Amino acid sequence: MSKLFLSEPETSKTAIGVLLLNLGTPVAPTPQAVRTYLREFLSDQRVVELPRFLWQLILRGIVLPVRGRKSAHAYSTIWRDSGSPLLTGTQSLTTALATAMPEGVMTYFAMTYGQPSVVKVLQEMKQQGVQYLLVVPLYPQYAGSSTGAALDQVWRVLLRQRTQMAVRSINSFYADSNYIKTLANHIRTYWQQHGRGQCLLLSFHGIPQAQHQAGDDYVEHCTTTTRLLVAELGLKESEYRLAFQSRFGYAPWVGPSTQDLLVQLPQAGINSLDVVCPGFVTDCLETLEEINIRGKADFLVHGGKHFQYIPCMNSEYEWVEILAPLIKQHLQGWL
Repeated sequence: MSKLFLSEPETSKTAIGVLLLNLGTPVAPTPQAVRTYLREFLSDQRVVELPRFLWQLILRGIVLPVRGRKSAHAYSTIWRDSGSPLLTGTQSLTTALATAMPEGVMTYFAMTYGQPSVVKVLQEMKQQGVQYLLVVPLYPQYAGSSTGAALDQVWRVLLRQRTQMAVRSINSFYADSNYIKTLANHIRTYWQQHGRGQCLLLSFHGIPQAQHQAGDDYVEHCTTTTRLLVAELGLKESEYRLAFQSRFGYAPWVGPSTQDLLVQLPQAGINSLDVVCPGFVTDCLETLEEINIRGKADFLVHGGKHFQYIPCMNSEYEWVEILAPLIKQHLQGWL
């Protein structure tokens, strides 16, 4: 058999597979492990849209040596005995979602970068007889650098299958009613237990301005999610802000910037702030370290008095309420 194609297992079973995709994580909070992860992540041209040769010189000569150490320290502040919060959270969600699936539907997860890889998981699904595949990137709002990059990994594997799976994908659910209502209830429950600040900051991961100008729908998706969520919560215009976090490099990114607002809001009289990150399914480096450690420190040192980070809907049961109906809708005709 030609080495171009993946070999096919000998099985008589036929099954439907649901593949959840998340971004990925280093295997350990060490400089070496973080550099390995970042090399794969930042080499994806969906993520950094610069000429490949030039970017690889910058990446390997400057970014990895410097950012590897800094990011390893950041990961060490959130790492748990069970490992990476993003990995364990995605595992828990996959297990819980499996219990809500109809008979004959098998649920798996993979990471766009790192382990478990898309290649290995799709090979396992093929060996288990999966011939109908639904791919679910765990990003409510579509961006080429997140959802697009995740789906690219799947398409690359399918190109090498001699007998390809039938495949469908969910590329966003930013306006899904279950997503909006469940997230609103999650925020209300937090407020009932911990009190409510003057302002709710909705912080989404940012993208470069150039990607937005090239036609990426991400900013519009984030704006729509915000509009629907604040309407569900009954917030006035003065009671919330929308912002974008995680700027990287020197090129312009979409704004307003979360980092800038955390400095500016106390000067505008907002001394008590709640922050929620609607674009993240599970807590991770960007929420636990960037927002709840560094972001909190920035807000307080610039005059803020009270800061609350509202955790992601890490309860796998909340996400099952959102994803299970959505998945079943996209499986129609296969069940």
